[in-house]
Amino acid sequence: MQNETAVTRLVASAYTIPTDAPEADGTLAWDETTIVVVQAEAGGRTGIGYTYSDKSNAGLIGDKLAPLIVGRDAYDIGGALLSMQRHVRNLGRSGLAATAISAVDAALWDLKAKLLDVPLAKLIGMVRTAVPVYGSGGFTSYSNETLQAQLACWVEREGCRWVKMKVGSDPDVDPERVAAARSAIGLAGLFVDANGAFSRKRALTFADICADFGVCWFEEPVSSDDIRGLRLLRDRVPAPMEIAAGEYAYSLDDVRRTLESGAVDVQQVDASRCGGISGFLAAGQLCEAYHTDLSAHCAPSLHVHVACAVPRFRHQEYFHDHVRIEQMLFDGAARARDGVIAPDLSRPGLGLEFKQADAARYAT
Repeated sequence: MQNETAVTRLVASAYTIPTDAPEADGTLAWDETTIVVVQAEAGGRTGIGYTYSDKSNAGLIGDKLAPLIVGRDAYDIGGALLSMQRHVRNLGRSGLAATAISAVDAALWDLKAKLLDVPLAKLIGMVRTAVPVYGSGGFTSYSNETLQAQLACWVEREGCRWVKMKVGSDPDVDPERVAAARSAIGLAGLFVDANGAFSRKRALTFADICADFGVCWFEEPVSSDDIRGLRLLRDRVPAPMEIAAGEYAYSLDDVRRTLESGAVDVQQVDASRCGGISGFLAAGQLCEAYHTDLSAHCAPSLHVHVACAVPRFRHQEYFHDHVRIEQMLFDGAARARDGVIAPDLSRPGLGLEFKQADAARYAT
């Protein structure tokens, strides 16, 4: 007897999209972003998942993961995840393999919800109907005028209660940039993100400077690999400034280590890296157990449904690059209004439809 909910096809494609201006943070500069899109088919429906990663991930998914998924019941997401994690053991489960698995897992959750004809948020179970967002960009490659215009736009047009800027490329000019940002956003919350660029002592010095401008969030002041350094910063930065990290958590163990060490005030997690929707939900339960708030990193349209299900959820990063790309490539992409994004409960799954024709020109 044929299984009508068996996955019949799973494909992955990569698309590289130029940024609208040169971008940089404390440790990296770039002028393009690559998104790898997964489409899983069963029962006449197509589930969509994606990750921001390298184009090679499309081949990894097609060669290594798709054979594990095709023929499997689309509802068997837990079994699919375990099978993929075991299969990449010798490749290494972190990094590219984790992002590949994350995209497939998200596609399977979207597919399951579409087969059941329900929004993903309702399938998982909602504890909120909307997700607060903070505007994120403020690249170190921007002039002060461009920085001010972008941050002010998020506050005035999208209604964001908080905005985030990058620091660390040139620490000597960062105090001037922070002052410029503060003058542009009034009383809105100001976050800074060093992307691990600072030493511990430089980060402590900069935190004291930032406190004078009401900075309330210091993200990756030192490398996320320096758990002891993060804990030191958390203990010593001026209150009420909070320390955040975790965007490079590829597994539940990565999240657990950060929480166990008491290294952060807010744990960050990214569903496009940490094992997809399944990994994000598991991380949310860990944060609940450790009485620590969770903040979603980037990819707002991927997170908007699952973020409605996590009890200790703080906010979603509304990242300039990803907002732009998701609105270019997906019908139904999340848009901030009055400082929040909300799942479209009139559409099944993630509420996204891939604009294949629009994406074709960016195919890698």
